[in-house]
Amino acid sequence: MKKEIHKWFSSNLQKELKIAVYGHYGYALLLFPIAGTDFLEYERFHLIDSISRHIDDGVLKAFSVHGIDNESWLNKSLPPAKKAEKHQQYNSYIIDEVIPFIRENCRGVVQAVTAGASLGAFHAANTFFRRPDLFAGVIAMSGIYDLKYYTDGYFDDTCYFNSPVDYLSGLTDEKILADMKNKSIVIASGQGAYEDPGASRQLSNLLHSKNIPHWLDLWGDDMTHDWSTWRKMLPYFLDNINI
Repeated sequence: MKKEIHKWFSSNLQKELKIAVYGHYGYALLLFPIAGTDFLEYERFHLIDSISRHIDDGVLKAFSVHGIDNESWLNKSLPPAKKAEKHQQYNSYIIDEVIPFIRENCRGVVQAVTAGASLGAFHAANTFFRRPDLFAGVIAMSGIYDLKYYTDGYFDDTCYFNSPVDYLSGLTDEKILADMKNKSIVIASGQGAYEDPGASRQLSNLLHSKNIPHWLDLWGDDMTHDWSTWRKMLPYFLDNINI
């Protein structure tokens, strides 16, 4: 498997960040780490191995980014408003820096799908729902999509526009809704230890209320909030979505 590591100084986050790229060609799979960890997490826990067939066959090219949740919502010493500000800076890093890098690396505009597990599922979903014009779909595994879960009661406009269950509820823009309706949206969860399938149902019910087609897939009680679950889920969904 071809692997590259790229790095640059982020103007949005004011520090150097790295990104791992796996594969030669295919659509872009943008992977968000589970809890603010590093860009090699999915390789280290063998999730990249689990989708190696898709990479080696040229179905997709995977781009695994660094997370900063330890500097935002998981940073207990930072004031809530600063956490929200850091979160928004990360959004800008993804949209203004990572997406152009993906296009340059792929030598043109390519279809792109966001994906992630746990807190990475939140980022994958939030990135997709905020900018459905830029993405062909999302695979969100074992996530929670209400940002209030992480804000300890703080909630400003920045939080609102980064909390999918909140801003989707109030979304009436027909163009944005139309952008979502012809995309591949997967919301998945196990129902075993430490999973929260209710969060996936909540998002699914909201999407139903907006007539947005999607795939809610709740796996069994043996599927826990762990890598063994996500290593089974991701290749399965990649086999069964249309990009």
